[in-house]
Amino acid sequence: MLGNQLTLFKLLGIDIKVDLSWLFLALLVTWTLASGLFPVLYEGYAPGIYWRMGIVGALGLFASIVLHELAHSVVARRHGIQIEGITLFIFGGVAEMGGEPPSAKAEFRMAIAGPIASAALAVIFYWVHNFGLTANFSEPVLGVFYYLSSINAILAIFNLIPAFPLDGGRVLRAVLWSWKGDLKWATNIASKTGAAFGFALIIVGFINVLRGNFIGGMWWFLIGMFVRQAASASYMQVLAKDTFGGELVSRFMTPDPETVSPSISVETLIEDHIYRTHHQCYPVVEDGRPIGLVGTREAREVPAGERSHTPVGRIMRALTADIAVAPDFEAMAALSLMNRTSNSRLLVVESGRLVGIVTLKDMLGFLSARLDLERPGG
Repeated sequence: MLGNQLTLFKLLGIDIKVDLSWLFLALLVTWTLASGLFPVLYEGYAPGIYWRMGIVGALGLFASIVLHELAHSVVARRHGIQIEGITLFIFGGVAEMGGEPPSAKAEFRMAIAGPIASAALAVIFYWVHNFGLTANFSEPVLGVFYYLSSINAILAIFNLIPAFPLDGGRVLRAVLWSWKGDLKWATNIASKTGAAFGFALIIVGFINVLRGNFIGGMWWFLIGMFVRQAASASYMQVLAKDTFGGELVSRFMTPDPETVSPSISVETLIEDHIYRTHHQCYPVVEDGRPIGLVGTREAREVPAGERSHTPVGRIMRALTADIAVAPDFEAMAALSLMNRTSNSRLLVVESGRLVGIVTLKDMLGFLSARLDLERPGG
């Protein structure tokens, strides 16, 4: 879901990160506030005043989203869930949790913590706004506080919509989970409500575009697409945990994969291996020991005229913990590692020797086959 990230700072021991996509949103929010909202609500000020209001308002929104996600994270840690960080991206923020909640009660507490934090911020900013009225704060300052109060109230209400993966959808999942005692069933129902809500947002987007509000319509359309995809991904994550829980990498690996030497040329790699077997990656082995991984991604970076005299060892990805696991490594942990590092293939190494390779494609193929076999009437 997320791409390139930049760590900004730590808060309560949690990394606060920003996805590069959020920079676009920050600029858009600042521009919208400075050139649209504030000039309409508070007339007669110089453009520089509106831009300062827009910047402060955008920073306040940034802080509000962080505090919203931090509330989820603090409650999650109290229930023993590892928090890998909080990342802001183009559609808001996400607390990166190391696993699913241990119980329906924990899920409910974690989910409701975010909207409670946003509602509390709305009250606090509204109180500061009212205090500013009696303390003779300038109108631009009052305007920013009123905006932050309003936007936090909107965040609290929007997130309470019972559509997964919004907080309200997680509350719904917690209630259904507590009722039936089945996390997979509860996630399936909550995800379907999320997908339906996302589809409704897409329709709203189309209607807005047809009415001439192209920018607003596209935003509703994109948010709807995101909600639908996130709902489906969340359900698949639960299914994956149910399928791969307790399984080891050794069950899914391909033993004795084809390897290449670091001394062969990139041209030989392409002609004798990639074009022949059509694999995308190959373990690089020297004196019987794996030292790296090389494939089409690395080969295409080498200019055609240099491939005949460029050795594979010069372009390979060196063997690190990001691309190598042991046979007894948990399959679910391997999936998490693939997702975190964007590596779709992992070398399986035992006692310094290559024993296999495990791919995301093979693991998802196993998941698909199991779902097909368990489908009613299949």
